[in-house]
Amino acid sequence: MKAKSIQGTSTQEIIHALQQSMEDDCLPDRQGFKPTLAIVFTSVKQDRDAICAILHEKGIQVFGSTTSGEFISSEISEGGIAIMLLDINPAYFIVSFRDTGSSSVYETAKQFGADGKKAFTNPAFIIASGWLHTDGEDIIKGIEDGLEGEAPIFGGMAGDDLALREPIVFTYGKSSTTGLVAIIIDQDKIDITGIATCGWKPIGITKTVTRSIGNIVYTIDDQPALDLVIKYLGLNLDNEMSESMVVNLGAYYPLQLERENAPPVMRTAMLGNKEDRSLICAGTVPQGAKVRFSLPPDFDAIDTVIDECAGLKTDEHSEADAVIMFSCISRYLSFGVMTSEEIERVINVWNAPFIGFFCYGEFGKSQRGKHEFHNNTCCVVALKEK
Repeated sequence: MKAKSIQGTSTQEIIHALQQSMEDDCLPDRQGFKPTLAIVFTSVKQDRDAICAILHEKGIQVFGSTTSGEFISSEISEGGIAIMLLDINPAYFIVSFRDTGSSSVYETAKQFGADGKKAFTNPAFIIASGWLHTDGEDIIKGIEDGLEGEAPIFGGMAGDDLALREPIVFTYGKSSTTGLVAIIIDQDKIDITGIATCGWKPIGITKTVTRSIGNIVYTIDDQPALDLVIKYLGLNLDNEMSESMVVNLGAYYPLQLERENAPPVMRTAMLGNKEDRSLICAGTVPQGAKVRFSLPPDFDAIDTVIDECAGLKTDEHSEADAVIMFSCISRYLSFGVMTSEEIERVINVWNAPFIGFFCYGEFGKSQRGKHEFHNNTCCVVALKEK
C-alpha cells in the first residue's frame, strides 16, 4: 500500500496538489501512484461536492467527514481541506454510506456490520458519523450485532468548525448530517491497529450520578449537575451563558466514568442548561455511574498518549503505511498550542503518511478496554498492507 497526504485552502489548490501527487511517481523508473481511496477531512465551508467529483473522475473512492480543524502535519488547518490518498487493491476494502432516515442509528449501524460480514471473513471498520444526537455506543453495538461478533472499530464524529449545527459525512453523490460512512477493510490483507488514549488526570473524590437520562445529567450526589460543576471547580459562568442558556464546559473539565477492570471513559460536558441546571454530555452517562472531574491537561497528558501509541509498535506491527488520527475538539480547545506538539510526536512514532481531524467524539479501543465511544480522547489508527 502506498499513501500520500495533501492539503489546501480551496478546491483549486486541491486539484493542483492532487495532480502533483500523481505525477511525482510517474517517472520511467517508478511504478506510478494511482490511488483508489481518498480519506477527505474538510471544513463545512469548502465545496465537498466538487472535491468528490474531482476524485471520482480519477476513479478514487471517497470516505469523507467535515471537521473542526484538519491536519496532515503538526501545522493545524482551520477552514481548509486535508486528504489522504491511498493506493489499495479495491478488493481489500469497500466504502459504505447510509443515512439513518426514519431508522434508528443502531439499526443503520447494524447494516454496516452485516455489510462487513458479507464482504470479508475478518472485517475491520473505520467510521465517521454525522450529528446524530445519540450515543456513539449505539453505533458500536449496531455494527457488532450486525457482524454477530466483535471487530476493530475506529473513527470519529464529524465536526462543523464548532458551530454545533450541521456536521456532515459524505462520499461521492451522497452526504448527510444524520448519516454514517465507513471503510470496511479486509484484515486478512490489511493490518489495522489502533489506540484510544487521553492522558487526562482525575481530581477530587469519586461522585455518583444520581439522576440522568441518556446523555443528560441532572444531578450528581443529589445536587444539580451544573451547580456542582460551577461550585466544585470554582467557576463563575452564569454571566457568560448565551441566550440559549448553554456554556461549553467539557473542554476543560471532562468527566471520567470509572469502570471495573478498564480505564475510565471520558465524557465531555459540552453544554450546561441554565434552566434545569443539567449538563448535556457528548455521550451517555448512566444513572448510578461513578464519576470524577479532570484536571486541565499538561505535558504529562501528551507523554501518556505517545507512550501508548509507541506501545502499539511490536515486532509484528513495527511499521505503518498510513496513520489516521481522530482527536476530540475539546483537546484542541484545552491544549492550545500544545496540540501541535502532540500531533508531531504521534507522527514521529511511525514516520508514515498521516492525516487527522478534530471531531465531536471518537471510536476506538483503550489499552485495556474494548472498542467503544469516547470523548476528550485521541484515537490513532495505523494501517499496513500484509
